[in-house]
Amino acid sequence: MKNDFDFIALGDTVVDTFIRLEQAEDLWNAEHTSEKLCLSFASKIPYEFEEIVNAVGNSPNAAVSASRLGLKSALISNLGDDQLGKDCLESLHQNAVDTTFIKINQDMKTNHHYVLWFHDERTILIKHEEYEYELPNVGEPKFIYLSSLREGASAMYEKIISYLKEHSKIKLVFQPGVFDIKLGKEKLKDIYARSELFFCNVQESQKILETAESDVKILLKMMADLGPKIVVITDGPNGAYAYDGTDSWFMKPYPDPKPPYERTGAGDAFASTFTSAIILGKSTGEALQWGSINAMSVVQEVGAQKGLLSQSGIEAWLKKKPDGWAPVKI
Repeated sequence: MKNDFDFIALGDTVVDTFIRLEQAEDLWNAEHTSEKLCLSFASKIPYEFEEIVNAVGNSPNAAVSASRLGLKSALISNLGDDQLGKDCLESLHQNAVDTTFIKINQDMKTNHHYVLWFHDERTILIKHEEYEYELPNVGEPKFIYLSSLREGASAMYEKIISYLKEHSKIKLVFQPGVFDIKLGKEKLKDIYARSELFFCNVQESQKILETAESDVKILLKMMADLGPKIVVITDGPNGAYAYDGTDSWFMKPYPDPKPPYERTGAGDAFASTFTSAIILGKSTGEALQWGSINAMSVVQEVGAQKGLLSQSGIEAWLKKKPDGWAPVKI
């Protein structure tokens, strides 16, 4: 197969319906370690508006991000044969993401999530359809970006590893989703070992490593011991960290031009933009800057894709970066 894809993302696709809540409370427990979204029970709850966002999820978001940054991008995923599935295909086409490897499942629904949006944060009600996963022949793209398969998809990881053994030039990027993490590091040891780039947040790294360690520099090296060549751990509004086997880096967030509107997709934007920057020949430090800028841009809009930037958009923000905003070795 003649194939010149730079970036192929692999993972579940969903439709997000955002529901902007008016009357709710966010309550912390006594230890201030857990926060809950609270609504009045057995009553009618008014909301401001709803907005439907098609073709999202960690991997579709990454495919769109890579495409916007000028890479030849494709997506391996599943959709139902319903109207939502058609809407997702149209959205991907509009974003110049190749849909050749998307399977349309007859008589099945497209994944549909509901996002309860309050202030600048969200709680997501999720439901994944039980598609039968297949790995098509995608040739030898430069990178495969794996993220967020549904629960019960463990056989798919074996197919991925088998394919990568036959195509040793392909570099793997792993950004685990909820169910990937739930499987545990032992069951996914071959995925971790084969990863060129790995992304998660601080809390996810602690779950994967089964540790209470809070020093991110130590967490980076513990994750690297599982095999990834470059490990990136994000810490929300506190910034991001990277370890490339030699040096550890810290990157402050790019200052928000105005308060964040909605935070869905910030981590996806960071990870996919970092990856795209590496594909485009940027250094680890430059990739941290690119990722921080695109994450900042995404939280200014509704959903995970509307705020994603082009290369020229990234460069425009770099030109007006504040004094002292740069990656720091730690």
